[in-house]
Amino acid sequence: MLELAILGFLAEEPLHGYQLRHHIAQLSGHARPVSDGSLYPAINRLVNAGLLARQTEPGVSAARRHTLSLTDAGRYELLRRLRDANGLNITDSTRYFTILAFLSHLPDTADQHAVLRRRLEFLEQPASFFHDGDRPLGADDTDDPYRRGMLTIARATSRAERSWLREVLA
Repeated sequence: MLELAILGFLAEEPLHGYQLRHHIAQLSGHARPVSDGSLYPAINRLVNAGLLARQTEPGVSAARRHTLSLTDAGRYELLRRLRDANGLNITDSTRYFTILAFLSHLPDTADQHAVLRRRLEFLEQPASFFHDGDRPLGADDTDDPYRRGMLTIARATSRAERSWLREVLA
């Protein structure tokens, strides 16, 4: 998802590595902070693959700064990753939110809606953190107040998201 976030933010404007790291940190929040040790190797992989261009410019002091921008191949790759989002990119909320953050870059509404339909299909499957055999347990099925809280919050979140998805897809 780090590479997708890099491609997505650079589709909006050229950025320096520091700015890019700041944008990614804001998107992922405290849940998954991005370190220089993961960001810069990902940038280098994308540059080496021809998906990003790096331009050196004078810095404020003696250090030079590198501005990153998306190449045509990078834009194509971003759109492909968004269009083809499936599996964990649909079922894992953090990954899905990264997809959602850049989904408007897909120019075709039908492609956008196909991704949203995959998410809605996933959300409409019975699910729970806890099970009794094969049966998912709901908040009313447990006496544990903390598990009930988890299930209550998850149900409300899922209900709100399904409602939003149906509204957008209508």
